[in-house]
Amino acid sequence: MSGRRIWAAASTVSIMMGLVLAGPGGAWAQCSKDAKAGQKAASQHDAGRHPQLVWIDTDIGDDIDDAFALGLALDEPDFRILGISTAFGDTELRASLVDRFLGAAGHGWHNTGPIPVTAGVHTETDNVMTQAAYARESPERTHPDGVAELLAQIRLHPGKITMIAIGPLFNVGAMIDRDPKTFRKLRRVVMMGGSIHRGYDGQNGEQRPPDAEWNINRDPKDAEKLLESGVPIYMMPLDSTQIHLDAAGREAIFGGKTEAGSAVTAQIEELYKEWMANTASHSPTPTLFDPVAVAYAIEPAMCPMQPMRLRVDEKGFTLPIEGKPNVQVCMKSDERVFLSFLTRRLTGEAGETCEVDSSGTGVELGAK
Repeated sequence: MSGRRIWAAASTVSIMMGLVLAGPGGAWAQCSKDAKAGQKAASQHDAGRHPQLVWIDTDIGDDIDDAFALGLALDEPDFRILGISTAFGDTELRASLVDRFLGAAGHGWHNTGPIPVTAGVHTETDNVMTQAAYARESPERTHPDGVAELLAQIRLHPGKITMIAIGPLFNVGAMIDRDPKTFRKLRRVVMMGGSIHRGYDGQNGEQRPPDAEWNINRDPKDAEKLLESGVPIYMMPLDSTQIHLDAAGREAIFGGKTEAGSAVTAQIEELYKEWMANTASHSPTPTLFDPVAVAYAIEPAMCPMQPMRLRVDEKGFTLPIEGKPNVQVCMKSDERVFLSFLTRRLTGEAGETCEVDSSGTGVELGAK
């Protein structure tokens, strides 16, 4: 996601790998016990379940949260990633970044074959691609047309593909323009975008009124097309995605790599360093907007939805209006569970993510 670091101040949210440190025999011990007891049943359930067919549309290379989102998606065993398309600005260069990321992380091959990397609609922008140097280390090649490739995949798998949209919606608009009938055969669009009641947080972490959020205000017209398309939409706006990865959290991910997680996290860390070096006057604490959308596609309980009817104005504000709902919106995510979930997945740490209810009893969430 591009350019948001200027707007989004970085307050801190401490990450605790165990989620709850209630002492020996306390809530965390119960959580582990409950999760392990449920893991066998979960595994049996998963064995008979087909993986989700997923397409990722990303503006990776400007802000750093797309890299965390991509890493989380790559490490998800329930995803069969049919392809990745790049959005906004120099989409060929962004696709080269994805090429290098996948190759270096050992994920050029995913489940049933190589992950196609495609370039979406090129747009003019003066926004700084902070991770361009990383991308330029990848061998040059011409990438397939992302819009055409995703439409082709929808025709092959009608009603089955989840599109995870974590960038401006130029590719979505192009698909609707080219073939609206096929576009409507998406299973759903899971997206990061919008601002309902909460804008970008202030410099001291104070919550502010709604803003024209980056992904929407780069391309309000195509955002409105999506809302009018009839495709099921699951939106993670600023209200639920301003989750900050503080120094302890970064150390847990970058310093706590296991062999299983080291390849992916090493690439995220390299991109993080480029983002820091090439973005003027911002906090070292990234805001993890986009990974919340990926996490929702994996574990919906982390970001409960409510139906709304929204429209997008010419400035890119997402405005609630009266009428039949056209989108499901997550207004509040479980930050604590999300951060633990992200850390465990990116580091390759075995175990389960647990929540602790009001009675202090551990409740399994996302045992894999």
